[in-house]
Amino acid sequence: MDDIAARAGVSRTLVSFVLRGKAGAGEQTRQRVLQIADELGYRPDAAAQLLARGRSRTLGVLIDVEQPFHAQLVTRIYPIAKTVGYEVLLSASAPGRDEIAAIESLIGHRCEGLILLGPGSDQSYLEELEQRAVVVVVGKPAPPSAFDSVRSADDSGIRQSVQHLVELGHRAIHHIGGGAESSAAVRRDAYIDAMHAHGLDECVRVIDGAHDEASGAAAGRRMLDEGTLPTAVLAGNDRCALGLMDSLDRAGVLVPEDVSIVGYDDSDIARLSRIDLTTVRQNVDGLAENAVAFAVARLEDDELRATEIVVEPHLVVRGSTGPVRTEVRARQR
Repeated sequence: MDDIAARAGVSRTLVSFVLRGKAGAGEQTRQRVLQIADELGYRPDAAAQLLARGRSRTLGVLIDVEQPFHAQLVTRIYPIAKTVGYEVLLSASAPGRDEIAAIESLIGHRCEGLILLGPGSDQSYLEELEQRAVVVVVGKPAPPSAFDSVRSADDSGIRQSVQHLVELGHRAIHHIGGGAESSAAVRRDAYIDAMHAHGLDECVRVIDGAHDEASGAAAGRRMLDEGTLPTAVLAGNDRCALGLMDSLDRAGVLVPEDVSIVGYDDSDIARLSRIDLTTVRQNVDGLAENAVAFAVARLEDDELRATEIVVEPHLVVRGSTGPVRTEVRARQR
């Protein structure tokens, strides 16, 4: 604005009035100021203007750079936030950069609201964080607290998966757990409960793992080394399912003829024809819309009580599941 004022031969204050659309300049002067501003490539700094009024209108989003499902959520969060007048700033946890560093970076960039996708941080840290910004947790069951949360009904998704496999005749159904991942405990417990509901307690088996390809591949090798394969496996998520499929394929085990596999998330790769993974589709739109709505509502009215919304997922059946293998085929192998 100083450069514009110098070239136009007017005061900086008058330039400010013109650029903000306020009265105070004659029409000829206003046009000259706007022309010079355009020639100089002047663009107003919206962030600075908001900060001057004590607001940033920016939502910080924590993602795990290794989880494709987080990319799906961010793709929806951007346009939803824009519709209600908020910018979005991303910060990723990754190998060599822990979650707290990623979150503190968002705070350092003056994000008013934080949308944390599948955070692994302790409840005490998240509650302390709420004292510095509005916090919305996505994908993690949360006890009553000061912040809002949105998650999928993971127990329902797992029940649908077990039901599907049982209807195909499967009994020996194993589950690869997600380790310390935020949704892992709910999915594991739901698997055990669903197996119990179908009278399959003696078939319950949880193999330790994580939500990545390496854990799926390791679980597959472990099953192969034991010599007796289950007829179906519920993987912790799609990435885990892909690792499992790869290890079985390398050993000549056919999917779904020998082993049916179910994933979780319905990531883009699950839909590829060579993968064709049966998986639980989380309601991305529902999760993203509620997360943004929670953050904005709390920023506009800090007297609101913390709320949790649970969004229903549904099973998408594709080619990685099929009828249980026959005893004849099992003996031939």
